[in-house]
Amino acid sequence: MAWGLVTGSSSGIGYEFAKVLADEGYDVILVARREDRLLELKTEIEQNYQQKAEVIVADLQQAEEVQRVFEESLAFTDNLEILINNAGFGQIGDFTESDLQRNLDMIDLNVRALTHLSGLYAKKMKASRKGYICNVASTAAFQPGPGMAVYFATKAFVLSFSEALAAELEDHNVFVSALCPGPTISEFGKAAKFSSKGVVGKAKLPSSQEVAEFGYKALIEGRATAIHGTLNNLMAQSNRFVPRSLSTSLTKKMISKA
Repeated sequence: MAWGLVTGSSSGIGYEFAKVLADEGYDVILVARREDRLLELKTEIEQNYQQKAEVIVADLQQAEEVQRVFEESLAFTDNLEILINNAGFGQIGDFTESDLQRNLDMIDLNVRALTHLSGLYAKKMKASRKGYICNVASTAAFQPGPGMAVYFATKAFVLSFSEALAAELEDHNVFVSALCPGPTISEFGKAAKFSSKGVVGKAKLPSSQEVAEFGYKALIEGRATAIHGTLNNLMAQSNRFVPRSLSTSLTKKMISKA
């Protein structure tokens, strides 16, 4: 039986990704900090999709927790077929005025944990010549983000890393995709402290389910970069044709109104 593992699966895109995998016939390993949410999702998957669901409660900001997740997952499967690196968070505010420790924690989760898990599982996938890794980046990956400087930088890393890893593994039947959604209906905005009256709060946003379904399809199709939404795609690609200083200035204005 094929297994998939989803980090940050207690809410939002990760929660929906877990259900998409179950609907596609995968047993799933659910990873996040909130045990109550994971147990609810486990029950839903087992009852509604008739697939196995296992729970690993972990704080992936801690390096030793990442290693523990890998080792515990081996009790369920020695050949994980799909890894969804979804766990992450953002923080709005000028860098010098924001919580420095939270920024460092963001780097640990958005970058280090994702890289660590990719390294552990990609090596096994390469040896077995089968596997898929989806790293959830963002449209924020395509330009600097004054007002969310560290978050945008972490997602730029995820995009660059994923595209490079995809090229390295393509001849080994292992496919890597950077999923780049724009603002999405989830708990992300609340955690990042977006205003409900700002431009993001007023916008009509896609659901986490839509993004997860799109991300899964792109992953299976072998798309190294998958930008969700036509407008998001146009905006992300346009950054290649305008001066970087202009892109940064426009992003600064947008975030200031978020």
